[in-house]
Amino acid sequence: MIRALVTQRLFPHRHVLAPAGMYRCAASTGFSARAYATDAKDVKKPANLYSHTLKLPKTEFPLRADAARREKQFRERCTDTLYEWQLKNNTGSQFILHDGPPYANGDLHIGHFMNKVLKDIINRYQVMQGRRVLYIPGFDGHGLPIEQKALASLKDREHDSLDPMEIRKLARNFAMKAVTRQTKSFRDYAVMGDWANRYLTLDPAYEANQLEIFKTMVERGYIYRQNKPVYWSPSSRTALAEAELEYNEEHVSTSVYVKFPLTGESATRLGAEGKVDLLIWTTTPWTLPANSAIAMNPDMDYALVRITEGPASGFKCHQLVVGKSRLTAITDILPAESSTKLLREFKGRELEGLLYTSILRNKVCRVLAADYVTEDAGTGLVHTAPGHGKEDYDLGMANGIDAYSPVDDHGRFTGEAGAELEGKDVLSDGTAAVIDMLTVSGALLAQCKLTHSYPYDWRTKQPIIQRATPQWFANVRDLKNAAWSSVDDVLVVPESGRRRLKAFVTGRSEWCISRQRVWGVPIPVLYNTRTGEPLLTSESIDHIIQVIRTNGGSDAWWKLPVEDFLLPKYREGGDTFSKGADTMDVWFDSGSSWKLLEDKVESREGAYADMYLEGSDQHRGWFQSSLLTSNAVRNVAPYKALVTHGFTLDEHGRKMSKSIGNTLAPSLVIEGGKDKKKEPAYGVDLLRLLVGSTDYTSDVSFGPTIFAGFSDNIRKIRGTVRFMLGNLDGFVPEMAVSYEQMPSIDRYMLHELRQFKQGAKRSFDSLEFFRAMQALNNFTNTTLSAFYFDISKDRLYASSTSDLERRSAQTVLYYTLINYTTVLAPVTCHLAEEVWEFLGPVRKAFGHESFSVFQEQWDQTSESWDSPTLSEEWAALRKIRGLANRAIEAARQGKVIGSSLEAELDIYVPLGSRLGQLLRAHEGDLNQICITSRAKAHERADVVDIPALAGEFSQADEIAAFGTETGVKVVCRRSSLQKCPRCWNFHSTAADALCRRCDIAVANLA
Repeated sequence: MIRALVTQRLFPHRHVLAPAGMYRCAASTGFSARAYATDAKDVKKPANLYSHTLKLPKTEFPLRADAARREKQFRERCTDTLYEWQLKNNTGSQFILHDGPPYANGDLHIGHFMNKVLKDIINRYQVMQGRRVLYIPGFDGHGLPIEQKALASLKDREHDSLDPMEIRKLARNFAMKAVTRQTKSFRDYAVMGDWANRYLTLDPAYEANQLEIFKTMVERGYIYRQNKPVYWSPSSRTALAEAELEYNEEHVSTSVYVKFPLTGESATRLGAEGKVDLLIWTTTPWTLPANSAIAMNPDMDYALVRITEGPASGFKCHQLVVGKSRLTAITDILPAESSTKLLREFKGRELEGLLYTSILRNKVCRVLAADYVTEDAGTGLVHTAPGHGKEDYDLGMANGIDAYSPVDDHGRFTGEAGAELEGKDVLSDGTAAVIDMLTVSGALLAQCKLTHSYPYDWRTKQPIIQRATPQWFANVRDLKNAAWSSVDDVLVVPESGRRRLKAFVTGRSEWCISRQRVWGVPIPVLYNTRTGEPLLTSESIDHIIQVIRTNGGSDAWWKLPVEDFLLPKYREGGDTFSKGADTMDVWFDSGSSWKLLEDKVESREGAYADMYLEGSDQHRGWFQSSLLTSNAVRNVAPYKALVTHGFTLDEHGRKMSKSIGNTLAPSLVIEGGKDKKKEPAYGVDLLRLLVGSTDYTSDVSFGPTIFAGFSDNIRKIRGTVRFMLGNLDGFVPEMAVSYEQMPSIDRYMLHELRQFKQGAKRSFDSLEFFRAMQALNNFTNTTLSAFYFDISKDRLYASSTSDLERRSAQTVLYYTLINYTTVLAPVTCHLAEEVWEFLGPVRKAFGHESFSVFQEQWDQTSESWDSPTLSEEWAALRKIRGLANRAIEAARQGKVIGSSLEAELDIYVPLGSRLGQLLRAHEGDLNQICITSRAKAHERADVVDIPALAGEFSQADEIAAFGTETGVKVVCRRSSLQKCPRCWNFHSTAADALCRRCDIAVANLA
């Protein structure tokens, strides 16, 4: 049996050395750095007469990937050419993975790579299932991030001096440049799709579709305008949706305890004598100038107390109303030696309707009942400003109180707040000024710093406020239950995403869809300049849409006079109108993208898209906005499956962030840095393999150490493929062996191949690509390299080309390579195409004329290969092989043998055992299975007490097989025969003489 050079690293249990000039390769987990020669100039002169008679592997498939250069040779065929081909030629059903549009506001990062490659893996797998994949990439071209970056390019000109069309032109140009760069990058990642017809939210046709959705929502009563508090970003000067917030856990606020005096009559109603104050606590002192009520819980216990401060404060005395359970917390903030006396206890309902003076407004206001007041924090009495909080607003509306908000777009106090506060920033000097005014008036009882979670604008990273302004809203309250019910039949991966989406959908009642910027789609409303009433009807919107369609898109809103947008009957009515200045929330933009599929999907029933796949942050963003708009218009969810992936981390487990400088550009990994030793060019497939091999439902780590590990994986895969290609040289259909003629080992390998392929299919079908890649790694290392390749080399290299067993092994390698490559293809598409190219002569001889591996049927195994019986038998044989290796290693350590081929084995099993029957059936194969020159099975009544003679080494163990444990003993000794100079087996009866098989093989060559 011929042996390859095996390094101690790969086979620590034995050494096998080749003579000088003999073929050398490592075969356990891929090839060693010393690759085998592929042409005459690489081969040293043979050291004996028989090396040239061996049938050594022959292929030009390189071990080294040189991916940054070689991948480009295969990209066109497996992207654009393939995409067009599968739409025309695949006969299966349509598959639509709808692309969520990334912002066109800069270059791509590793998170973009992961997102698009996950989509591409799914699409490629579906193509190989015979389906017609429709994948139209998209880009989100509107919104504040783009506008801000476009304006940042201006150095010497004030942004406020620009007219709307100048801003829109800058923003459009910036977005289109970003789209061009991002498109090139995505195509470099081998993302297959209809790039020629990519969609942009800034395209006129897209904008018109979006306005059609808006019109339908108006017709169905989902759109309304109201002056109410919204999340407002002073740094961006626009309203924000919840999806545009992030929370800073380290935000520091100044919290204050403030006294609001009851009127004399109200104090008397409480049975108090003298002045009585209601004590409130707030972390937003700047909202106190808008105080319009104080809320209490009617079922809570309250107390009237007299607090006398200590001598350091001059023994000041206060009569305060507070929640009884909050007394201890309140007294803790008072000066040392202060005393508290309880005067009266009562239920909160006694406070309802009492009047007090709102200090900074100098206005008499009421105490109101509210169930949301709790005993968890504060004083049990809650300062209420309907213009600055959602709960406050609802309470105010229920009690006829307006949403008063003396704050402007910049987050500064207006003149309504008073001359002392006008123009001050509410979050900085405005807060300080309010506290000073409270101190001077004697209303401030105490203040302190508080670190807590606070909402920030996710773009500017600055704190936001809540501020009442007239805004347009979508009524989610009447929509969310039906929307959520439509998700019942949606596949959600991971399933935990269902709960997350539900929390965001059902936890809101409205969606603020208006923005105070110019780079976006206008809300198509006209205002009567006399009454201020909005003109928003189905008829008026239809006319506006038509004007926008025929005049090149939404720029028309800013270019054309208002009269062009008015129907004739309004022009002739005598009233004048003005155009609204608000644009739509970008989540409404992207959430309208499902309408693109309306004219492309084959079935108009149910969801248009088979799948949406984005990062987990989109539960509160695109997934939700798409769900709401689709239900508002079509009463269905827009997707049949919803898949989310985690965030990208560095290899230390930290979230990638520009602020800490650990972000990663895919191009650096693919093309390498200036110093290729420190920053190698790994190519696209390595990153694709990393993405495809990782549980993407959790956060995914990227970094140099991880890349190096996957580089080794790629090398092992290439080595495995190279071995199969090399041994298929010259293989033609006439040489193939039928399943029935194959030896047991080969039929067993086809069973293993079938099991591997079926398991991989289940993994791909369940979107668990990483399990398919894990299975491929295990199949590569354990089943192929360390087992089948190892024991097949002898017949592949030393047998004649006409030998049935050699041809049988080649047949197995052919089927294995085809199926192995198709498993790789969705993930490492370039590598799969490269293998397909090198397999060209063989596969074409077998009728595989396809230009791309993706034209192949994904599973090319046969149900007839399933054989549980063979599997059970060979599982037992592999365990015996493992025991034999232990005995061989003991002999090697004892200096009796060097190579395992120098050994002969006696394997003892109990008389009449199933293992005995199995070994008798495979006695002719045992030497190949154990890679020794001879192996013989013996059945004995007692295998334990068999003595080991001088020069013999034995190992015994219990082998679990056929539902029982059986004792087995293996005895190893040095062979008594001579080494065949051609195949290295110790089968010769004389020194330097060929063994019988080699003698026949050499004679046939002559």
